[in-house]
Amino acid sequence: MTEATELAAQLGTKDPRVGLQAVAALRRLLDRLEQLHVDNARDSGWLWQEIAGALGVTKQAVHAKHAQRRRAQGKEEN
Repeated sequence: MTEATELAAQLGTKDPRVGLQAVAALRRLLDRLEQLHVDNARDSGWLWQEIAGALGVTKQAVHAKHAQRRRAQGKEEN
């Protein structure tokens, strides 16, 4: 079973602690996945506007969230 599948199974619990911990873990997993796919898109030549459209957010939101991280990793020019 994958990490996401295991976490999703925990969401059906009646125990608030287990459910909330699963939600937090899924949020961290989704953040990592978003970073991976934003990096893949940028490395493939996608514009920030294209990424924003695919994510359903504004260009400013996706740029603010990812551009500085990418610059720090040497993947993005100023």
